[in-house]
Amino acid sequence: MTPRVELVQVDAAVLRALADGDLAAANARAPVPLTPYLAGPECRGVWGVRAVQVVEDPPSAAWVTRIVWDPEREIAVGRAGYHGPADATGMVEVGYSIDPAYRRRGYARAALLVLLERAARESGVTTVRASISPANVASRDLVLSHGFTEVGTQWDDEDGLEIVYEVPVGDGPASPA
Repeated sequence: MTPRVELVQVDAAVLRALADGDLAAANARAPVPLTPYLAGPECRGVWGVRAVQVVEDPPSAAWVTRIVWDPEREIAVGRAGYHGPADATGMVEVGYSIDPAYRRRGYARAALLVLLERAARESGVTTVRASISPANVASRDLVLSHGFTEVGTQWDDEDGLEIVYEVPVGDGPASPA
C-alpha cells in the first residue's frame, strides 16, 4: 500500500540552513519538523543548489525540492521535487530521496505520484524526466513502473553517469503495472 504524502514547500532561508547542515536553524523556520537526514551530507548538495536557485529565480521556488511529509505519522521522510519549472520544450525533471530509515515503505512511489499528478495539471508541461544512476535499481524500477522509458545517458559532475528516463505527461500508469 502506498502511503499518502504531501510535498511541503520551504523558503530560501530553510533551504540555505539545510544546505549548511544547520538543522536547528532550518527547524526554526520550517512549516514541519525536519530530521537529521535532511540536513545531512546526502541532501546538502541539493539544498545548496536550490537555495541559490530560488534567490536568483524566485518563481522557481514553486517548483523546486520540497519535504516529503507523511501527514498521518507527522514525520518528514525525505525530499522530492522538480529541478525547476518546465524548460522551453515543456520538460520538467524530478528528483527524490527518501531517508534510509523510511525506505522500502512506498514513500518514493508516493512522492513520484504527487509529482506526476502535478505535472499533468500544469499547462506547458509535456514531459517528465528522471536521471538515475545505473546502480540505483530501486529508482529505475520505480520510474519504469510509471511508464518512463530510457532515452539516453548523461554525465553529471556530482553524480557521475546517469541514465535518462522520460514519460510524456499523462501517459504513465497512475499505479504500478
